[in-house]
Amino acid sequence: MAGLISAHIAPNRLPRSRHHSPLPPIFSPCLSKKLHKIPLGIMGQFKPLTSVITSAQPQDIAAPTCFDNTLPTKEVLEIWRNCEAVCFDVDSTVCLDEGIDELAEFCGAGKAVAEWTARAMSGSVPFEEALAARLSLFNPSLSQLHDFLEKRPPRLSPGIADLIKKLKAKKTVVYLISGGFRQMIQQLFMKPVALQLGIPPENIFANQLLFGRSGEFCGFDINEPTSRSGGKATAVQNIRKVHGYKALVMIGDGATDLEARKPGGADLFICYAGVQLRESVAAKADWLVFQMQHLITSLE
Repeated sequence: MAGLISAHIAPNRLPRSRHHSPLPPIFSPCLSKKLHKIPLGIMGQFKPLTSVITSAQPQDIAAPTCFDNTLPTKEVLEIWRNCEAVCFDVDSTVCLDEGIDELAEFCGAGKAVAEWTARAMSGSVPFEEALAARLSLFNPSLSQLHDFLEKRPPRLSPGIADLIKKLKAKKTVVYLISGGFRQMIQQLFMKPVALQLGIPPENIFANQLLFGRSGEFCGFDINEPTSRSGGKATAVQNIRKVHGYKALVMIGDGATDLEARKPGGADLFICYAGVQLRESVAAKADWLVFQMQHLITSLE
């Protein structure tokens, strides 16, 4: 999932030297554990939105010419090829869809929730505020969630399975860090995303929906670091502190993924825009890619 922040992040950018890159240029048109209960009537606190950004099918698109970071520098490639761990965002990165938008549509509140997601992905509202607002619009029950996952299982992005396989062959440890929900990543009654990719539960950081005894929606666990602004950065910093990785890379499409690129966190932020291009995030990335295959090829 893409992420969001309430302030702009200016990561320490590595110097660019295009002539060092072995990869050919590519072009395309430029696109200008407490229970958190959501109080009734919460939507009265939020203003309606007018713009909508929905998840798109991946396209065989290349890099817009208005970005200067579509070719990796020598320094970026060195970190990427030698990193000990890679953290992936899930929605619109590992998977094609924004999970909460898809669930909301399934429950009959797709347009309203997508409007909030559009605002959230730009980082213009705190993550916890946007998450609470979106969930309050449809209050999904446990049975609805199960029905949704059975009828609309998450779809993997093209090339992601091969990329993760390649990383594992290099003994690189892979993590999933998501502002989405564990139930969509680790669901037990069908083959989950994490199992398909061979990611163990201890390498997953995501939010947790909470339900009552009758399966009614109760809220989400605010103890999860990814339930709030800055959460992905915190998760990445904790991973690095615990395991002592010398080099770690974050890959995602959103503002909270970019935010993970900070001291003690990720050394490198790779923006994957094969599903969603968020220009404010893409412009600040160390490397902007539109196809997983580019990342695979660069490891060879």
